[in-house]
Amino acid sequence: MRTSRLTSSTLLVTALAVFLVGCAGKKATKPDTDAGAGTTDTAVTTTPSPDASAGAGLESAAGASENGVPGPQGELLSRRIVYFEFDRAEIRAADAPLVAAHAAYLAGNPGVRIRLEGHTDERGTREYNIGLGERRGQAVRRALALQGASEAQLATVSFGEERPAAAGEDETAYSQNRRVEILYLN
Repeated sequence: MRTSRLTSSTLLVTALAVFLVGCAGKKATKPDTDAGAGTTDTAVTTTPSPDASAGAGLESAAGASENGVPGPQGELLSRRIVYFEFDRAEIRAADAPLVAAHAAYLAGNPGVRIRLEGHTDERGTREYNIGLGERRGQAVRRALALQGASEAQLATVSFGEERPAAAGEDETAYSQNRRVEILYLN
């Protein structure tokens, strides 16, 4: 039963990603305000990404890895952050085209490797947040692999709450900290 639900979810995610790639020109301007807890299945949710102006510096900072490799360029490929709802590890519908674009790039460039860095906001224990960051990284990893990226190209690490993107104890800061960063390694 779990396998068929996962397969159905996978097909839904793939179909939604293909559909949304055509609609990628629209930008979400409303920050995430959902504070509900839930499960960690890898289904796609429909809450919009954090405010584009609030995360603008973060997006450009994630463009190059610590090795100085800028990675691919393009409207979706230059974006390297997948945002999440509070206490969730599901890829949002707003970020599905971003994940699909990176998967297609990786599938067409088998020598390229990436690291997926999972992050959380400061709420929760350190141990819980490390686990949640790992689940978020694995959700993006599974989505990339299902859409053509090779497992050998993908590595994940969780930093939990240890590397916040934004300081503060409000929903604006929290929504920027709940993320997976895609870093190109070569």
